[in-house]
Amino acid sequence: MTWAEMQPLLRDASLDTLFMVWWSTLYTILGGLPLGILLVLTDRGGLLQNAVVNKAVGVVVNLGRSLPFIVLMVWLIPFSRFVVGTSIGPSAAVVALAIGAIPFFARLVETALREVDHGLVEAVQSMGGGTWTVIFKVLLPQALPSVIAGLTTTVIALIGYSAMAGAVGGGGLGNLAIVYGYQRSETGLMNITIVLLIVIVTAVQLAGDLAVRTLARRGGRQAAPVGLRRLWAPARPAPKPVATVPAQAEAPEAVKSS
Repeated sequence: MTWAEMQPLLRDASLDTLFMVWWSTLYTILGGLPLGILLVLTDRGGLLQNAVVNKAVGVVVNLGRSLPFIVLMVWLIPFSRFVVGTSIGPSAAVVALAIGAIPFFARLVETALREVDHGLVEAVQSMGGGTWTVIFKVLLPQALPSVIAGLTTTVIALIGYSAMAGAVGGGGLGNLAIVYGYQRSETGLMNITIVLLIVIVTAVQLAGDLAVRTLARRGGRQAAPVGLRRLWAPARPAPKPVATVPAQAEAPEAVKSS
C-alpha cells in the first residue's frame, strides 16, 4: 500500500480515535467525579455519613472495574444500540468507553479527596460552611492536582480501550490496525498506527504533567515528579551533615598578684 493510499485511512482513523476519547472523557468526568465525591462524603466520618449508600455505590464501582473492557463492550451492545441507534462505529464505542471508565475514575477521585487535610474541612465547618462550601471551597481545590493526575491516567486508559474497541467494530486506529495491519498483512500501516498511538499517549501524559505542576505551584505546593517526568527526574542529594565545633574551654583566670 502506498503512502497516498494510507493517508486518508490514517486521517479518518485518527479522527475517530480522538472523537471516542474526547466524548468518553467528558462523560467519564460527569459521571466519575460525583461518584468519587459521594464515596468520600458518605464514608465513615464523612459529612454525609451513610453506610448503606456508601456500600451500594462501592459495590457498583467495584463491579464496573472488575469486568475486562472487551467483555463489557460486547455485553453492552444492546444498550449501545438503544442509546445511539447502532452497535458499531465510534458513537457506539463511546457508550462502552464511558461506562467502563467511570468507575475507574471515581476511585481515583476518591483517593485524591482523601488526601485533603481534614483540619481544613473542620475549619470551614466551624465558620458555618455547609456541605457544598466544603466541596467547592476545600475538597476540590485542594485535591485538584491529584484529580488532574488521575484524569490523565484515565484518558490514557481510554486510548487503550478505544484501540480494543476496534476489535468489535468500534473504528479508530485499533480497527485500522486489525483490518489492514493484521488481516491484510500491511506491516507498514501497522507500524505507523503504533507510532500514532504512542504520540497521542505521550502528548496526553506531558499535558497532564504540565497541568499538575502548574496547579501545584499555584497552590503553594511543590509537585513531585509525575508520569513521564519521573523517569528522568534527578535524585536529590542527601543533606550533608553539619559539623559541630566543640566548645572551647574557658581559660583559667590569671592569679592576681599581690
